[in-house]
Amino acid sequence: MSRVAEKVAVVTGANRGIGLEVAKSLAAAGFKTVLTCRDEAKGKEAKEALKSEGLDVDFQALDVTSQKSVRDLSLYLRKHYGRLDVLVNNAGIMLDKYEDGQPVMSILECELGNVRTTMETNVYGALSLIQELLPLMKENRYGRVINVSSGLGQISEMGAGYTGYRLSKAALNALTCMVADELANENILVNACCPGWVRTDMGGKNAARSVEEGADTIIWLASAADGSPTGKLFRDREQQPW
Repeated sequence: MSRVAEKVAVVTGANRGIGLEVAKSLAAAGFKTVLTCRDEAKGKEAKEALKSEGLDVDFQALDVTSQKSVRDLSLYLRKHYGRLDVLVNNAGIMLDKYEDGQPVMSILECELGNVRTTMETNVYGALSLIQELLPLMKENRYGRVINVSSGLGQISEMGAGYTGYRLSKAALNALTCMVADELANENILVNACCPGWVRTDMGGKNAARSVEEGADTIIWLASAADGSPTGKLFRDREQQPW
């Protein structure tokens, strides 16, 4: 990827896994990258690890379910950088019970509390960040928003199992379309992507893909040229059906 000039990127859930790889790759490409996560100690550790590799990264603690925390991030960005060019909504949870990668609980028996908690993080957290941070993008009439979704949220392939996660990712896909349509004339591209089954704490050690493979399409979308598609779902840099 070619280097960019002084653009600022925020990556949520970036202390490990796909988020950390995205933060690393964006910084290597020349973005001033602000990695965020809930655990301040782990976030600072990730920051120092990347800085030791010569990468220009910053850290801000963020709980996407806290409006105050989201607001604090917005104020921090405005004070220290005065702009935002890329937002990667990567923070997400999956509380559905599974064994060996297979769901073990029917939607008819799922715990609604877990579904609500999952929606709070995976959907409302992303919406809160978009609402709070989009003004910084609008001021420069430039922005790239990437919502990290999943094939489990595709209506075209919807099935049983993983109730909370599936519902949250389907809702995140809808959110992507709605925001993209509203920003159609702002030069702010809003897309979702499916990284695939990746070897992370969530995906497990038997997953088929590396974090580098999972992060690739996110990085590609973050550097999309003006006039590129918006309001779409991508996997392996190819558009996918909703």
